[in-house]
Amino acid sequence: MTTDDLSAPLGQHRVAKRRWTLPFTISHVILAALALFLLTFGLWAVMRDDPFGGEPMAVVHLDPHQGGAGKASDPHIVAVPGANEHYDGTAGQSPPAQVKAPAPATKTVTIIDGKTGERHEEVIPAPTNDAQTPAIPPADQKFLEMTPHGAIPKVAADGTRPADAFRRPVEPLPGKPDAPRVAIIVSGLGVSASATSDAIAKLPGPITLGFMPYGPDIASLASRARGAGHEILLQVPMEPFDYPDNDPGPQTLLTSLVPQQNMDRLYWLMSRFQGYVGIENAMGARFTASDTSFTPVLRETSKRGLIFVDDGSNPRSLTARISGANNVPFARADVVLDAVPAPAEIDRALDRLEVAAREHGIAVGSASALPVAIDRITAWAKTAESRGLLLVPITAVALKAKPS
Repeated sequence: MTTDDLSAPLGQHRVAKRRWTLPFTISHVILAALALFLLTFGLWAVMRDDPFGGEPMAVVHLDPHQGGAGKASDPHIVAVPGANEHYDGTAGQSPPAQVKAPAPATKTVTIIDGKTGERHEEVIPAPTNDAQTPAIPPADQKFLEMTPHGAIPKVAADGTRPADAFRRPVEPLPGKPDAPRVAIIVSGLGVSASATSDAIAKLPGPITLGFMPYGPDIASLASRARGAGHEILLQVPMEPFDYPDNDPGPQTLLTSLVPQQNMDRLYWLMSRFQGYVGIENAMGARFTASDTSFTPVLRETSKRGLIFVDDGSNPRSLTARISGANNVPFARADVVLDAVPAPAEIDRALDRLEVAAREHGIAVGSASALPVAIDRITAWAKTAESRGLLLVPITAVALKAKPS
């Protein structure tokens, strides 16, 4: 030790120790994780093939064991192949399904409102001809074509159309061969078995009945209506202007879909029951005003040997123009009878329908299956013949295409 060392201040040559510090903070870690999440989500959204994102989805619960004995191996839970696949309405693809099994020969459809997220369920029949579904008469089988969704109408090999085969005969009024003709369609049937049974029992045979493609007993109720002398129509749900806030139901035809996808949905709807003479729009203000979307549906209707009926609720409908250009048999309601569902207003609408029939020789009225509408139409029909009017089914005024 030197003299300088002894005289130097203590700690003058001490070397300071270094502390280890991280090159980033906790906030940096959080921001990096958030950025990674957003990047991953963005890549997934871009690369995922989902052209119908945002459209209300229908979840259908199927039992794969019902095709044989009609019983599930587990009464509560079923495992359905492809349950996680996205159903876009294309042919050959099954809707997503899983968890609780429905009753035999039915499907439970959960409709999800695309805006509010509200859910409600509809029970619809499976497209099978088992013990719970009326057997198709042999005479009708020649008018059916099998598809992945089930049997749909077709023109028979001899050229007979279903509209001709299932039409009801018309008997002229005695002594009045040129009596004005009135056709009335009551729609919205099939969902409620009790309301449908009441309509079938009360309304006279010449009244045409329109059935929605939902409800557990739809095939049986449609068969009963035919047995009671009614012509029947299949109501096809079509896109309204406020869709999806106002949703007609599963498999609705949409202007956002390409024609092939709408055709696949149409085949599904056509397979729900048989024996109808034509199809009628259910809602559809936007769809029936779209030439691109609506034209293929009317052409397919004609190709299948059916008529098309416009319920008259949409003044912008292109039914007349497209039907006239493509030689599609059709009819359009002149008066919506229950636009105001009050007895006095319905009676006044029936009076306007009668005036139109006397002026033009024929007139068509449409109404929903409200009890008040059924009661007023029934009362009016009882005295129609005494006033010189002939009540006829819809085919009697729609057998030929009407040019616009």
